[in-house]
Amino acid sequence: MQSSADHAHQHPRNHAERLSRDAARWRRFMLQACFNSVLPFTLIAWAERSVDAGLATILNSTSPIFIFLFSLGLQGAEKSSLRRLVGLGAGLAGICPIVGFEALDGLGGSLLAQLALVAAAVCYACAATLGRVFRGLDPMVPAAGSLLSGAAVLLPVSLLVDRPWTLTPAAESVLAVLTLAVLSTALAFTIYFRLIRTLGPMSTSAQAYLRVPIGVAIGVTFLGERLAPTAWLGLACILVGVTAMTLPTRLARSGSASIDERARQGH
Repeated sequence: MQSSADHAHQHPRNHAERLSRDAARWRRFMLQACFNSVLPFTLIAWAERSVDAGLATILNSTSPIFIFLFSLGLQGAEKSSLRRLVGLGAGLAGICPIVGFEALDGLGGSLLAQLALVAAAVCYACAATLGRVFRGLDPMVPAAGSLLSGAAVLLPVSLLVDRPWTLTPAAESVLAVLTLAVLSTALAFTIYFRLIRTLGPMSTSAQAYLRVPIGVAIGVTFLGERLAPTAWLGLACILVGVTAMTLPTRLARSGSASIDERARQGH
């Protein structure tokens, strides 16, 4: 019987290969970073200066729609099904009762900013679709590669625009930024690429619908906000939609199992 040391020698975990100097891989990391962080983060930050948070939530939660459209027109994209189409509609329909239908009153008022939010949703859809190329890698690899690539783009811009040496942030602000960086970005990206690998882009995109009820739950728990009666109907629709979109098909499960098996074998 082979010892664990012999097995490790046969299939070494080559960490240098994980973030190698392969130019083609880094180009994909950079493209993923542009679609998943650089462009959408910038567009959302600019747009929310003139768009109410409720309407911004609705517009930014439309990325599953664009992934659905991509699946119809792109060769090799994840194919849609009637169940996922129903889930997509249910999830989107559930957002309005939670945020409040009055949020739609501002639709068209700041057209350019609203289009920027839709463009951010398209970027997220492109990132999820592009994420399929990383399915053979450990999720930490594309997470680290795309974050490093995004930092390479945004760091010089932030130095020019914000001039951080002139700022004096409070300790709470620094702690908030570190929390966002570690939990809401680094850890979240690792989970994101794991879901892309196991569930596929369309099912992963259903997390867009979960932002609204999670945000409402935080407001109710920590800020003492009250949930409107219609919000419960919206929450039920979102849960139905997310469930319908994230239940993997038999083919997806077998494909994911094959990928995991190849990864364990070191291929």
